[in-house]
Amino acid sequence: MSFFAFPDDARWNPDTESVEFTVSLGEYQGIVRVGHVLFRRFLGRAVSPETCLEAYHLHRTRFERAVEEKLRRRELADDGNVVLTGRDLARIDEPT
Repeated sequence: MSFFAFPDDARWNPDTESVEFTVSLGEYQGIVRVGHVLFRRFLGRAVSPETCLEAYHLHRTRFERAVEEKLRRRELADDGNVVLTGRDLARIDEPT
């Protein structure tokens, strides 16, 4: 059985204007990026780096579930990392 690991290392990356955090699965270790635009849509208002990080921590489990599903589908970015979208969050909310 494989287990996902999410260290408590969320941080703001000003170059990509996103919250980034690490995900590990077996030998794989990648960076997850959640852009400020997704947070703006998610929160329905203008956001700052601080509000993005706060929203990440408040909804951390939801973001982690979306990453798990994306990795199960093997949907990696060209650099081998994970970029979450609003569609990824919507997928975990859909009834199965």
